[in-house]
Parts: sequence; C-alpha cells; structure tokens
Amino acid sequence: MSQAKVDRYKEEKRNRAQIIKKQKREWMAAKAGLSLVALVMVAWVGFSVYRTLNPEDTTTPANKPTYTVDTAAIDDFMDTLDLEEE
Repeated sequence: MSQAKVDRYKEEKRNRAQIIKKQKREWMAAKAGLSLVALVMVAWVGFSVYRTLNPEDTTTPANKPTYTVDTAAIDDFMDTLDLEEE
C-alpha cells in the first residue's frame, strides 16, 4: 500500500463512528421522507375515493337552482321526421 492509502485508511478508521452516525441520519431522513410521501399519497387516494362514493350535497332541494329547457324546436323536428317515415 502506498502511504496515501494508509493515511486515508487511518483517517477513515479514526472517524468511523461519525461516518456511521452520518450514514444512519441520512438513511433515517430518506425513510422519513419516503414515508411522508407514501402517507400523503394514501390519504389523497382515500379522500378521492371517499368524495367519489359520498358526494357532498350541502344545498337543500328548495335552494337548488332549477334549469328549464325549451324542447319545442326538437319536438317539431321529430314530428316532421315521423310524418316522412309513414
């Protein structure tokens, strides 16, 4: 071994405890981050499924807006089609 390799090995051996602690901190931070992302995804999917199966209806029937559609033109058109077929 060259002297540089020996010096590097001794330095690593001297700081091995701190290096291991740093690696453990990084691993725990990665696990915590991935866990948080997974938890958010599960909560999002659960909330989406809940909203799909149980839509919120906060308005009462009396307060619901009503829409009126005039189908007279369509009815007249359909009547003219029925006469031509006979």
